[in-house]
Amino acid sequence: MSVDVRPITRALLSVSDKTGLVEFATALAKSGVELVSTGGTRKALADAGLDVKDVSDLTGFPEMMDGRVKTLHPKVHGGILAIRGDAGHQASLAEHAIAPIDLVVVNLYPFEATVARGAGFDDVIENIDIGGPALIRGAAKNHNDVAVVVDTSDYAAVLSEVQLHGGTTLALRKRLAQTAYARTAAYDAAISNWFATQVDAEAPLFRAVGGKLIESLRYGENPHQKAAFYASDERRPGVATARQVQGKQLSFNNINDTDAAFEAVAEFHPARTSAVVIVKHANPCGVAEGASLAEAYAKALACDPVSAFGGIIAVNQTLDAEAAKLMTEIFTEVIVAPDATEEAIALVGAKKNLRLLLTGGLPDVRAAGLNIRTVAGGLLVQSRDNATVDDLELKVVTKREPTAQELSDLRFAFRVAKHVKSNTIIYAKNGATVGIGAGQMSRVDSARIAARKAQDAAEAAGLSEPLTKGSVVASDAFFPFADGLLAAVEAGATAVIQPGGSMRDAEVIAAADAAGLAMVFTGVRHFKH
Repeated sequence: MSVDVRPITRALLSVSDKTGLVEFATALAKSGVELVSTGGTRKALADAGLDVKDVSDLTGFPEMMDGRVKTLHPKVHGGILAIRGDAGHQASLAEHAIAPIDLVVVNLYPFEATVARGAGFDDVIENIDIGGPALIRGAAKNHNDVAVVVDTSDYAAVLSEVQLHGGTTLALRKRLAQTAYARTAAYDAAISNWFATQVDAEAPLFRAVGGKLIESLRYGENPHQKAAFYASDERRPGVATARQVQGKQLSFNNINDTDAAFEAVAEFHPARTSAVVIVKHANPCGVAEGASLAEAYAKALACDPVSAFGGIIAVNQTLDAEAAKLMTEIFTEVIVAPDATEEAIALVGAKKNLRLLLTGGLPDVRAAGLNIRTVAGGLLVQSRDNATVDDLELKVVTKREPTAQELSDLRFAFRVAKHVKSNTIIYAKNGATVGIGAGQMSRVDSARIAARKAQDAAEAAGLSEPLTKGSVVASDAFFPFADGLLAAVEAGATAVIQPGGSMRDAEVIAAADAAGLAMVFTGVRHFKH
């Protein structure tokens, strides 16, 4: 036996997720490992015919306080923490009749799942594990001698080494220890973040984040960057929770763009309208609603058919065959939908590299949540932008009020502006974007770029006039000067929606009145950086 291999003579198992438990424990027992367990885990093993000791046989104390106290005892933690090569530690074990524990198998109370199902405060509190994290951290600290397993996916690795080496190698024990500390860190992060919501702590003194690996990615934004995809404790339908029906592995950029597209399409309630969002490089390049997904897709594609090539398509309803047929006519990276018909799945399946993701639902655009990004040496944390135009009180500030059609398009355009990088200008007409200007340093440039793209799209479609003629325009933030507004007038817009709040609002309103525009203020801006 190699000098760094540690045999397993005794294992402590206490798990809430019993997937593969009996098979794992059976294999350990066949290798001569003594099994020690607690509560429901012990019952599951005993019912399977395994010889298993109760932890109370080690401690001399029964489980008490509804199971809150069972493993918090020196005869448990002493057996885990004792350094095998330390004579003093071994003397203490002998003096106090403490049996060494060489393997700790613990997965924690299902705190995250309890929160996700909407349980009450007391129920959530009872699903905060105390003994489990203590066992895990103790075993991970003493990884030179003890192996710790916190996830069922690692059962196979432990059994493989036991069968091959007669015990676990130091390399495996180190890897398991890293996983263990990461799991308890993510667990505590979920608890602390939930507690922050319970006490309305907008800026708690410490902020923790955590996640579980979904998959390692081929690379990040660029081939020289390493990347991986993690699931957080938030149960929000989207790319992280989606079932990939077909297609090759998603890339880092695919995931980022798919999330942007799906969050944008969720602004359109499926009971009200069919909606399609096409995204390229994290920005929508075409958005539309219609009587069907096929109609909405055709309108969205017409906004910028050049940029749509190689893009991401998100829909707000079950993908049907009619829409799927149209979407597969040009090269597309990903289609994401709440669901899809079998016929639609078959049509997409003909394009072997096209990924189809089904999420089972739409994210709630009004739901609270956190947006976290890194900066050098720190984290920027803010609440999710869950403002929606449906809940805003629109104020007409010009002499002319918008027509019913203009008002409908204004709401549509502002809904889209929320999901386009600032500075943002959106031209829309008849429930579809006809020009999108994104991410410019000047709002005037955004207005001009959007108008130019609309003109290019019109020419490509063989139309005699730009699509922006007779459109409405949305700005994600106020117009600081009248020049941006005048650029929209020049493009043919007839109505404007913007947050307002500039020192020069009066000047901008006067310019709108002079041009015969209708303009409404939302009082809410949608910067997106």
